[in-house]
Amino acid sequence: MKWVLFFDGDCAFCSRSVKQAVALDKHERLAFAPLQGKLAHELGFEKHAAAAGGTMVLLRESDGMVFLRSDALIELARVLGGGWRVMTLARLIPKKMRDWVYGWVADHRLRFMGKQEACMVPDVALHKRLRD
Repeated sequence: MKWVLFFDGDCAFCSRSVKQAVALDKHERLAFAPLQGKLAHELGFEKHAAAAGGTMVLLRESDGMVFLRSDALIELARVLGGGWRVMTLARLIPKKMRDWVYGWVADHRLRFMGKQEACMVPDVALHKRLRD
């Protein structure tokens, strides 16, 4: 695995998105870690789990490159490959505009799906790729 996707473990929307990413990642290039976990804390990423304006963080382990907000989504699409690569065309949209849309969704994510009262119980596919 070459990338670690950090997500808000308290957010039902984020946890559901992670489950979808596991299903789509046929080559198992991604590992996953909650922003509330030990690894995120060690790397200083826990600040990205804010209730309003939170963001996923994608870390490319080979060179330590960090992708945030819309850049993380675009890089995730590239990693997933296949038809998802068409999403990389979003780079043609000005970053400020992409990040505004990302921020709007992030600000409203808890309204869309709610906050999880208990930790997500990962299935076998996710469990073997989950880091803390």
